[in-house]
Amino acid sequence: MRMYGHAAVFVLAVVVLGIDAYLANIFLPDLHEDFTIFGLIVPSLTILACFLLNAWSLPIVEFATLFVLGVLWLAMGAWSVDIIGNVQCDGLGGQRTATKTGTISAKAYCYEMKVIEAFSWMSFCLFAIFLWILITLTSRAKAFGRYGAWFEPIWELPWFQQYPGADEGGASPGRYHYAYPAGSPMQYPGQMHYPVQQQVVNGGYVVSQQPGHSVVIQPQHGRPPVVTQVPGVVQSA
Repeated sequence: MRMYGHAAVFVLAVVVLGIDAYLANIFLPDLHEDFTIFGLIVPSLTILACFLLNAWSLPIVEFATLFVLGVLWLAMGAWSVDIIGNVQCDGLGGQRTATKTGTISAKAYCYEMKVIEAFSWMSFCLFAIFLWILITLTSRAKAFGRYGAWFEPIWELPWFQQYPGADEGGASPGRYHYAYPAGSPMQYPGQMHYPVQQQVVNGGYVVSQQPGHSVVIQPQHGRPPVVTQVPGVVQSA
């Protein structure tokens, strides 16, 4: 899912970069230099980030990158609105816009700026959604006991509806190992033991613990966990 998201912003960035490269060719270095140069930098950084983040990334690195890129695309969208505003491109037929070597159709230039504006806002919205997903998934991982989730490989984060212990695709066990504080009743890998007379909440499930029993919750590699109650106190092997 993460790669699909990166592919979407990659396509948007390539389109914006192509249009702005054309504008740079006809305007630079004398006309519209500030916006045109900025319009080359932002999609270029986005394309580079897509390659680097898919090669290696941590949630904390991903968070910082997504935040910076989101701010840059927000600025680019706002700047393009300031340049083109509410101009109706259809009404510019026959008008010309100056370039470094002559003129081009003002209508064509208007349409190109409208595309940059729309794709900039769309990219900003995608980065905002990515940030929300990243924060949500990492927080869930920490709630399941993965306290260092922000500093572990990002591809180990379970997706929505996945439970601890699921490998990529939920195919094999053993990928997730949870570290609990020393002396904690949840310190045993793959099992969580709770004190007597306590309600256990796990992944949205509420289990009423029977007096004198220990609750054992066993992850099922991407499926709902198996919850059993064992008389007495469960000890580690």
